[in-house]
Amino acid sequence: MIEQAAPRTGGAERSTSETDVRASVNLDGKGEASVSTGVPFLDHMLHALSKHSRISISVQARGDVEIDDHHTVEDVALTLGRALRGALGDRTGIARFGHAYAPLDEALARVVVDISGRPYAVYRADGLGPYVGTFQTYLAAHFFRSLAQEAGMALHVELLYGADPHHSIEAMFKALALALKAAVAVVGGGVPSTKGALD
Repeated sequence: MIEQAAPRTGGAERSTSETDVRASVNLDGKGEASVSTGVPFLDHMLHALSKHSRISISVQARGDVEIDDHHTVEDVALTLGRALRGALGDRTGIARFGHAYAPLDEALARVVVDISGRPYAVYRADGLGPYVGTFQTYLAAHFFRSLAQEAGMALHVELLYGADPHHSIEAMFKALALALKAAVAVVGGGVPSTKGALD
């Protein structure tokens, strides 16, 4: 791996009548997470994302969780995606593509990413139970789509199989972490595009 002269970092904020979110990332970090969103299961997933991607993540959020977790989960993903985009800069020298499988007991997930600057998301998780504790599992789809939108990446997330919804969602987050780790790695060679730019 080529050594980076300085850490690739980015930060973003989002403040609305529903949420107040601040996020920062260090792509060259050690997988350390400082996370408080008010949604405990989301905190757990963000810790897993940071640990297995080696991307250091900080997210502090306050939201209207007394209504439900929807606004907070979505806005955390949007803000984190913007922070990722900022840390990536012009994407010079990155591998760009990444893919990974991650198992968790009976669950197996696959994630493929292309950090192209063009957002697109595909999410397939048939048969996923409706809740993990009080967390509504449909929010995982919102998280991945919002993250892809703001980070500027094509993101394909698939739950290949799984019975426990906690295991299933965690496997998807861990697969995302491993795919991102590969895609943001610095391999040299300029901008990885035949067009000469990623936008």
